[in-house]
This record gives sequence, structure tokens and C-alpha cells, in this order.
Amino acid sequence: MSLKIMYEDKHVICLEKPQGIPSQSDKTNDEDLMSLVSEYLKTKNDKPYIGLIQRLDRPVGGVIVFAKNEFANKELSKQVQLRQTQKEYLAVVCGKPDQEAGVLEDLLKKLKTINMSKITTSDDKLGKLAKLEYSTLETVETEEYGPLTLLKINLLTGRHHQIRVQLSNACMPIWGDNKYNKIFVKKKDWTQIALWSYKFGFRHPKTKEYIEFKAVPENIYPFKLFTVEDFLKML
Repeated sequence: MSLKIMYEDKHVICLEKPQGIPSQSDKTNDEDLMSLVSEYLKTKNDKPYIGLIQRLDRPVGGVIVFAKNEFANKELSKQVQLRQTQKEYLAVVCGKPDQEAGVLEDLLKKLKTINMSKITTSDDKLGKLAKLEYSTLETVETEEYGPLTLLKINLLTGRHHQIRVQLSNACMPIWGDNKYNKIFVKKKDWTQIALWSYKFGFRHPKTKEYIEFKAVPENIYPFKLFTVEDFLKML
């Protein structure tokens, strides 16, 4: 697989991750992006350093950033922990939101045995705060699924399956999500979830200058059902 590199310098490398490939190696032993980047960096350095800054779930495509040295990894990881990075996503959800925009705030609990998460209550010690902002970009009518809505999401915390769980709980399940969208849980055929890492912004570990990278899935179904101009405005 050829890498789609968006930016690279001595400290960081930013790529557009394809849907369906793991961010890093997992128990499936399938080809993963981190290993591919490592092989690419070996063409320049016999023993390259690579650190994953923000992991994207296997089905999710879009902007992803790796650190190329320990210093950059430490600096960027600190920004992630302090919520100083900017993470925005695009999602196609089934239905039309009651409100054009809003904030979702829940407590999430990870269910490790089944690789899922769920909304929990304040008395659950394992619950962690999950918060995101969403805004509606466009709604289209489809024959098979009824109304589908394109959302822009500003992720304010980084929990396991956060966007998928919170949108489903808010009656806005993501198209193609076979874990949290009842329509697709029942389907026998596999579908690619319509969730995309559209933007990632951070302070450069060395220069401290704020930089951000964007990528839009304008030619991928069901994103391509929506107005191309809307995507181009976001770049």
C-alpha cells in the first residue's frame, strides 16, 4: 500500500489513513499503518523512531500524526493529555438531528471483553467524562435509509469509541456502524462506517507554532452523497 503523506519534517509525519487498516499492530496481525510508516522511514534511517500520537479506530480514515523522535513524542503526547490539540471529525448519521448543533456530555465505560463502550451513571467508578460538540452541515434523503445527515464533530475528550457511542445514544447512529447502529448490527453484509478524521491541529513540538492538517472523504460513500462544495470549503 502506498502512503499518502501530507507533511513531514525531522519531528513529525502526517498522513491520510485509509479506512479499514489498523493504526498500529493488533491481534489480527493484519497490515497496519504504523508498521508501513516505519518501513518507509527505514529508507532514510536504519533505526527510525516512531510514536503514535492519536490512534484512529480501524474503520476510521483521515488525518493521523506520528512522532519521529522521542522529544516530539513526549511533547505531542503532553498536548493530547492536556486537551490542547484540535480534533475534528466528519460523520454521516442516520436521521436528522432535532437541533442543528449541540454539545453531548456523557460518562463512558469501556467493556474490554467485547471491545465496546457504553454510557454509564455517575455512581460508576469506571465511568469517564466524554464530551463533544456537533454541528449539522447537510441532510439528504435516500431511498434505502431515509434521511442521512452530515455532521462536523469537535472532539473535546478522547474516549474509546466515543463518537460512535455518544451519537448512537443521542439517536443519531453513524451510518455503517455494526456495533452501535441497530440497522447495521442486523445486516449480514459488512459496511464501512461513515466516520472520518477530518482535522488534527497541534503546536509543533520544536517551533511551538500551531499547525493543522485537513483531509475530506468527498469520493467515499456515503460522504459523496453530500455537496462537494461543502467539503471544499473545509480545506
